[in-house]
Amino acid sequence: MSGATEVDAVAEAAEPAEPVSMAAAGAASVPAAGAASAPAPALSRAALAAAGQPLPVAPVRIVHLGLGAFHRAHQAWYTAHADDAADWGIAAFTGRSPDAADQLRPQDGLFTLIVRDEHADRAEIVPSLVEAVSGDDLSRLVELLSAPSTAVVTLTITEPGYRSRPDGSPDLDDPAVASDLAELRGGGRPATTIGRLVAGLDARRWAGAAPIAILPCDNIPDNGRFVRAAVVGLAEAAGLSETAAWIRDAVSFVATSIDRITPRSTPDDRATAETLTGWADAAPVVTEPFHDWVLQGEFPAGRPHWEAAGARFVDDIEPFERRKLWLLNGAHSLLAYAGLRRGHETVAQAVGDSVLRAQVEAFWDAACRHLPDGLDLPAYRAALLERFDNARIEHRLAQIGQEGSAKLRVRAAPVLLAERAAGRDGAAAIAALVAWVALQLEAAAPPDAAEEALAAARASDSPVFELLRLLDPALVDDPAIVAAVTEGVADA
Repeated sequence: MSGATEVDAVAEAAEPAEPVSMAAAGAASVPAAGAASAPAPALSRAALAAAGQPLPVAPVRIVHLGLGAFHRAHQAWYTAHADDAADWGIAAFTGRSPDAADQLRPQDGLFTLIVRDEHADRAEIVPSLVEAVSGDDLSRLVELLSAPSTAVVTLTITEPGYRSRPDGSPDLDDPAVASDLAELRGGGRPATTIGRLVAGLDARRWAGAAPIAILPCDNIPDNGRFVRAAVVGLAEAAGLSETAAWIRDAVSFVATSIDRITPRSTPDDRATAETLTGWADAAPVVTEPFHDWVLQGEFPAGRPHWEAAGARFVDDIEPFERRKLWLLNGAHSLLAYAGLRRGHETVAQAVGDSVLRAQVEAFWDAACRHLPDGLDLPAYRAALLERFDNARIEHRLAQIGQEGSAKLRVRAAPVLLAERAAGRDGAAAIAALVAWVALQLEAAAPPDAAEEALAAARASDSPVFELLRLLDPALVDDPAIVAAVTEGVADA
């Protein structure tokens, strides 16, 4: 029986459904929703045990960096649904804010996952997260990364969180990276995620622990290679040459492509979780039914049987990465910037706008010309439109539009450059850049970690040129691109 139990979405007198199959993790039925008027008990393993629904705690063998909603809807969910889930507990560390750890710690890591389709909600209590830790607890991170039992490290820290140059090497001009170098050289306390990871791997080498696998789960092309360059480069720059050599030999960097739309949760979602499960949850997560995970690489110390939940292990991940980055994420960015300028707030609203829907289809036509056969692109596009049309998933454009300078670099610029190399004007991809540049010039763009550089570009004598150069210098090497974006912004 499973520790993740689904229930129907009927708010009154809902009956628990049969638990999903996860025999080794233990069973946890949930109380019938609406069965009592008294306040719902707070969700925790102790409360479930007292109610006769104990959930065994799996040993920590996975460390996650970047505890947030997406991790819980994706990697934690896949781990909970592995057929060997009882062997694979996750200790997850927050990023910039300790809030998620503070919410999940009293719940012993448990949380409600609400799966929301066009018509109804389902809920399950996910047990794979067994430890929620503030990101600044470096001692605990080092302890776990030094432990022989730890086999896998996963990351969801967003593209700017790596503080890397486009080739993956650490940005040594970043003040936070410079500070980390000083801390690593002096045996101090690095503050960035990659700095902390280097400190943990250095400790693992000294402890003589076995090789380990690192899985970045952010939307970066060839993300395994990218993160390897960041980690090895930071270790070398800090003078940890032996650790850098050990990382090259003993650490596997697995490339991954991840997909599950997960909007920010709202206070209403807490009420939904309580209605569906009978437990008060301070940190529920809402997601869509669709989920996808493609991985390429080695796991020298083992891994969960994620394929039992639908994960795919391939020899060449690059076509899957490009399909997802360009078709899903590229369309998201286009809808975000163009949609915000047309007064929309969510993906469903934006894609329901016939003008924007046509722009998305045109962008997909351009992107598909540069994708290989065998990816079932018509079906993938049809499924994306169905997902985007799901108005019950309130995926907000302002959230998607954050960190645009990093996102457009990999979501739209490659399509535009490929179109230009093929002799076409690239108009479909230019539309996304026009909308983003216009928002920048209107000082209406969502937040971006590169704001200092963006502000300098906006204040320059050639703001369009400088903004495009920040995205990708290759864009401004083509005068036709600069002219088309400049004209588009003037007409916007």
